[in-house]
Amino acid sequence: MYTAKFVGLVLAASACVLAIPFPSPINPDHLEIIRLRASTTVDPNAVTGTTCIDTSANIVFHDQNVAELGICDGIAGAITKCGGAPTSTTGSSGTALFNLNAVTSGATINISKGRWEGCVRAARAVCPTGTFSSTCIGGASTGNVAFTLSAQ
Repeated sequence: MYTAKFVGLVLAASACVLAIPFPSPINPDHLEIIRLRASTTVDPNAVTGTTCIDTSANIVFHDQNVAELGICDGIAGAITKCGGAPTSTTGSSGTALFNLNAVTSGATINISKGRWEGCVRAARAVCPTGTFSSTCIGGASTGNVAFTLSAQ
């Protein structure tokens, strides 16, 4: 009924149409964040009381990461723990601001970098966009560390 040339032409045309890239409705920055979050482990028990504050607030992922490592006057690189025994600390960069406070009166923040990063990942798993507040289990000389991520 149909010749082989005709069928071949139809298949070739179909392959060309399917090969045309269509614009994705998803911002490539969001895809990068999804890939990064998918490659790390999340322990939901690392935090408690996570509350999403403003899910539409625009916090740039890179700014969040820099602010995350900016607590305690900086815990990036080889520094593995909050030094100086503060009762509160902040970390900020661009669109992101972290505020941390020891929950127990008189306690100081001595959170390790690994615990802190795990707490932020666990809070982000609950609130994937925008601002939030949460409490990191442990991380103080006595008790927990309450923290918020705000847009600035």
